[in-house]
Amino acid sequence: MQVQISQIANLPSKWGEFQIQSFKEGEKEHLCIFKNLPQDVVNLRIHSECLTGDSLGSLKCDCGAQLAFALNYIQEHGGMVIYLKQEGRNIGLFNKVNAYALQDKGRDTIEANVELGFGADERSYEIVEFILDYYQISRVNLLTNNPKKLDFLKDKIHSRIPIIVGLNPHNEAYIRVKQNQMGHLE
Repeated sequence: MQVQISQIANLPSKWGEFQIQSFKEGEKEHLCIFKNLPQDVVNLRIHSECLTGDSLGSLKCDCGAQLAFALNYIQEHGGMVIYLKQEGRNIGLFNKVNAYALQDKGRDTIEANVELGFGADERSYEIVEFILDYYQISRVNLLTNNPKKLDFLKDKIHSRIPIIVGLNPHNEAYIRVKQNQMGHLE
């Protein structure tokens, strides 16, 4: 894996004062947002890009709320958010908008992805291992509800920190699909 690594820069934000560093893997540019990295166990959120939820405040998903939860947690307790360039479970923004249109017609998030020719979840986490090795992180408290992330990092997990951000009328079906069909935890 060939990865370019940026310098570290300061990031003052509405959640607090962080440092950031980018990891460029081919065309994908991932970001690490961190504060007070301890030497033993690091609080870690692996977050896949969601422009509609993270930046536009979409209520169709819980992504923006999960990112805000993680950044608040890292601000208070220290740790890292690895922000992965994997929009729409790695189907890209164009296809995600088409999936949204299918969801508007009654498909759930998995049915929409499959109808567009994708799997339920196309994300991968190999770059996460590279990043953790780069920072020499061997043990994490993983902020997640996603069993795929737990399985991927099973040898490094000290504990899981659930992310509970609530339901609304626009994301309730989406969250139920994640729980009932993808095994997401509460």
